[in-house]
Amino acid sequence: MSLEELHHIVEEERKAQAAFQHRIFVCSGTACQSAHSDTVQTALQAEIKARGLEHHCDITGGGCRGLCAAGPMVSVEPQGILYEGVAPDDAAAILDSLDGEPVARLQADTDAPFYARQVKVVLEHSGKLNPESLEGYLAAGGYTALMKAVTEMTPAQVLDEVMRSGLRGRGGAGYRTGLKWSTVAKAHGALKYVVCNGDEGDPGAFMDRSVMEDYPHRVIEGMTIAAYAVGASEGFLYVRAEYPLAVKRLQLAIRQAQRHNLLGSNILGTSFSFTIQIRLGAGAFVCGEETALIASIEGKRGQPRPRPPYPAEAGLWGKPTLINNVESYGNIVPIIREGADWYASIGTEKSHGTKVFALSGRIVNTGLIEVPMGMTLREIVYDIGGGIPDGKELKAIQTGGPSGGCIPAQYLDMPVDYESLLKLGSFMGSGGMIIMDETSCMVDVAQYFMEFCMSESCGKCIPCRVGTAQMYDLLKKITSGTATLNDLAQLEELCDLVKNTSLCGLGQAAPNPVLSTLRYFREEYLAHIVEKRCPAGVCKIHGAQSPEHPSHTEQEVLS
Repeated sequence: MSLEELHHIVEEERKAQAAFQHRIFVCSGTACQSAHSDTVQTALQAEIKARGLEHHCDITGGGCRGLCAAGPMVSVEPQGILYEGVAPDDAAAILDSLDGEPVARLQADTDAPFYARQVKVVLEHSGKLNPESLEGYLAAGGYTALMKAVTEMTPAQVLDEVMRSGLRGRGGAGYRTGLKWSTVAKAHGALKYVVCNGDEGDPGAFMDRSVMEDYPHRVIEGMTIAAYAVGASEGFLYVRAEYPLAVKRLQLAIRQAQRHNLLGSNILGTSFSFTIQIRLGAGAFVCGEETALIASIEGKRGQPRPRPPYPAEAGLWGKPTLINNVESYGNIVPIIREGADWYASIGTEKSHGTKVFALSGRIVNTGLIEVPMGMTLREIVYDIGGGIPDGKELKAIQTGGPSGGCIPAQYLDMPVDYESLLKLGSFMGSGGMIIMDETSCMVDVAQYFMEFCMSESCGKCIPCRVGTAQMYDLLKKITSGTATLNDLAQLEELCDLVKNTSLCGLGQAAPNPVLSTLRYFREEYLAHIVEKRCPAGVCKIHGAQSPEHPSHTEQEVLS
């Protein structure tokens, strides 16, 4: 398909959309679907048909609006009206209001900080796009970045744009994306691969899932631009099988892109060819590590291997391989479309752009947000997040998933960027952000994440396989009130050992929740061990002793 034919499709789609006086989008993301948004859409469709409004009012599924706790959500365009908590019985009232005043009892305050304080780059269409419509994506400017890249730019120019944008990987430690791309581009070999890591395994994380569900074409477009830049001809989208809606929409998007010559041979009439296949993961957390992910795609057991060589030099089937996560590819499209300088103007000096976070835990507004790098934790928790429910006090914020750290409330005014989080003993990770209040026991939190890491260890290296199990056993002793100060000293030694000797990032980062809670909440560990009590009242302490009468072992250590 030629550029002229694509432009014709865009024009026809925009005309078709303009013919409707009203366009209604019903959230069709996983969160709203679980709240039965499909029944709301069915009720609205039936009401439109009954009133004979099919030519005046269009209704379709839309992406996530972010405030998952308020679903099902319905938006009415072009008026920009957003409704929360919509039920099928509300269909008549919504249609009655189309040419009048909005339904006040359902209307969301889009001027509220949750909406007004966000900066949407990856999530720029935010609920106003049908995830299953290629024509809708094209009409909204989709694939213009790919058209620009393959018809107006050389691969070197695309690389330079990504490098100057300052984009850093959004899936873990924040390595410079441009440097990784350049390494793959310089690698020798006629066959190269591009891989998208959609294996989002962190508890409380759903950023990549939402992007894949809502913007499947955006992920494909970003991957295709990356392939053009580094000289790759084949791509793989690795998605966990627990994301069936994301898989379904990605499969549909790939077929649509192939039919319109946006994937396949001689894309848009150029000499550039690129294909994408989907591979399903079985839910192993370790497969989020790039070498384990490569092994899984190859049909092997998902286990990491020592590096170097790095995948950029010898990855999938020994060929140079570029691996980025979903959000990273989602950023590529606006970078190429708007330019590196525009993107670099967002965020901080060393952390450019925005970051998508999944807010969960003890917070009023749970859901998906996108904020500029450098926004403070206070702004995220209290402005966008709406604060802590039930009048409780904030205790800690856990970032970076099970391998991240717990940041105490005293650092609320810290800017959220890569460097600041590392200084506090945590890191950005993929973007999970779990909020904890005064009812949380930080030792219990550390035990929870250690149990996760222990269960998810692939077992290949002894430090991770054995060390995480031993750390879990020690934490269990502490939360049950049977530990001694010797056990605490051994726990700290194990943290250092596992962190510095494990094979891959899972084991190396597994001690982080323990290290950060020991750093900021050591008094809670001592309360469990010495005073035989849980300050938060969470842990069931067995055989409690009075703090005035510590055990003989504790007396020896204290002396």
